[in-house]
Amino acid sequence: MSVDRLSSTFAALADPTRRAILARLASGETTVNELAAPFAMTLPAVTKHLKVLESAGLITRGRDAQRRPCKLAARPLREASDWIEKYRVYWEQRFDHLDLYLSELRKNETKTKLQRRKSHGK
Repeated sequence: MSVDRLSSTFAALADPTRRAILARLASGETTVNELAAPFAMTLPAVTKHLKVLESAGLITRGRDAQRRPCKLAARPLREASDWIEKYRVYWEQRFDHLDLYLSELRKNETKTKLQRRKSHGK
């Protein structure tokens, strides 16, 4: 996947309206009018969002007589997820190291407390 395509995907996902459109399309294809219905914006404004999603490869728009059904194209989402996954693994490893470090600190703290008790008890 090229960086430009990944950038296009993330840019398209940056807008909450576009994410809501994708969420709706995850349930199946639908028309532009049906997609526009829940939004308090004009049909041309929704169409602009659809153009961004289409240019990022996240949706496809067909032509069925008078209908222009929109359909989710999930491949760019998968590619973005794969890219993010690399960083999730990295951060999990970092958190595992932090857990080990904190365990060592607690163990040393417990040892120190026990030694103090022993030395004060004498």
